[in-house]
Amino acid sequence: MRTVLGIDLGTQHLKVVFYDVDNRRIAASASTALDLHLGDHGEAEQQASWWVDGLQLALKDIPPDVRRSAMAIGVSGQQHGFVALDKAGTVLAPVKLWCDTSTERECETITEAFGGVERCISEVGNAVLPGYTASKVRWLRDQHPDRYEQLDTILLPHDYLNFVLTGERCMEAGDASGTGFLDIRTRQWSVEMLRAIDPDRDLTECLPPVRTRNEAIGQLRADVASELGLPTGIPVSIGGGDNMMGAIGTGNVRVGAVTISLGTSGTVYAFSDKPIVDTNATIAAFCSSTGGWLPLLCTMNCTVSTELMRKLLGADIASFEAQINTAPQGADGIITVPFFNGERTPNLPNAKGMIVGLDGRNVTSKNLLRSAVEGVTFGLRAGIDALAALDTNATEIIATGGGAKSAAWRQIIANVCDVPVVTLTNEEGAAFGAALQALAIVEQAQSLEAIVEQHDARGSEQAVEPSAAAVPIYQDIYQDYQQVVQQAVALYA
Repeated sequence: MRTVLGIDLGTQHLKVVFYDVDNRRIAASASTALDLHLGDHGEAEQQASWWVDGLQLALKDIPPDVRRSAMAIGVSGQQHGFVALDKAGTVLAPVKLWCDTSTERECETITEAFGGVERCISEVGNAVLPGYTASKVRWLRDQHPDRYEQLDTILLPHDYLNFVLTGERCMEAGDASGTGFLDIRTRQWSVEMLRAIDPDRDLTECLPPVRTRNEAIGQLRADVASELGLPTGIPVSIGGGDNMMGAIGTGNVRVGAVTISLGTSGTVYAFSDKPIVDTNATIAAFCSSTGGWLPLLCTMNCTVSTELMRKLLGADIASFEAQINTAPQGADGIITVPFFNGERTPNLPNAKGMIVGLDGRNVTSKNLLRSAVEGVTFGLRAGIDALAALDTNATEIIATGGGAKSAAWRQIIANVCDVPVVTLTNEEGAAFGAALQALAIVEQAQSLEAIVEQHDARGSEQAVEPSAAAVPIYQDIYQDYQQVVQQAVALYA
């Protein structure tokens, strides 16, 4: 058996997937839960050592013969987290994650130093938002100058796992475009933005070169291979951010398709063969990990919201599915604005969740659960609309992530967005994308796009079409939702 190993470092779990190349199936997979430290002021942090421990634990659940069959490794990782290394490769501080909203002040400082939001977007492609890496670097400089003085290398989460596996310090254009200091048009570091982060230090010296081609960055170190039970010396690909690897894993590598990922965060993205910069800053101007670009909308609260409500109401997965399927469209007038962890789109890092429209007849478990799903979906619909305004129209939505397993949720997406929704037979998403990227460096005679076309298979039995009766109803409810969002903006901006 010949396999390629895809590793996906998420926020809540680390997953490993061994893909059987010849039989085109997942030979084995495993995951392990990750701890997450949440503070009172928007902090969201992890220790980088937890990721390495999680990788070891996950691989222990894979049969030894499957581990030995791996020909190459690809790594996907949560975007934006700031891993600070000293010269010896020691991590200097807990890793501030994408969902950390405690650096709003640093964002304002950097933006002002650069010349304002409009100039940030004009020159770099993106505004400086709390989720991005830029403000986290400034935060370390201001709050822990002793550690910052020792800073030798800035890495992102997937880059750090690549470093552990190979000893190589490098970054990749797709993931790097979420730092806030990469010029997404040229795929080069913005010296001026780095100067806005720290006017007294040349941060380019802390940044490795940006890789723009899918290639092996190095080989699996012998000591690490022995610890993990993997073959020594197998190549490790450049990897990428979880959204970029999710695009590969869902076949979103050519113009036309749009992916909606229903994970801890919610994302909407589409492949583009040219840079797409949104002057309204609704859509993030990211690069893809396939040589193109990946305009993307991210919401902070996706399955976070549904899990909160599911646990509050004591609904297991089967009950959750049954209840949202039987509740009426619009949840009898209940509207949930799911900004429980603050929000990135719109940019409201201090926002709270809101549930409005409650009365004596509609407060039922099924209505509250359905309203949570609808609120998340409305937030993602804003991404579909924003992409359309940028001439990137959705003719088909590929649904992935944990939430995509819900048939009722997939139908709600189709009805809210008025676009057919499909899934893939392989539900591993980002981990599968990382495995396919690794396969591309083994089978160099074929392009990554060709490999994706060969190995991605549609789950035709799960495809859903918009309901002609439901679509106009949801158009009205969506407008009501937008009005409530404006109230949230007034409260928390």
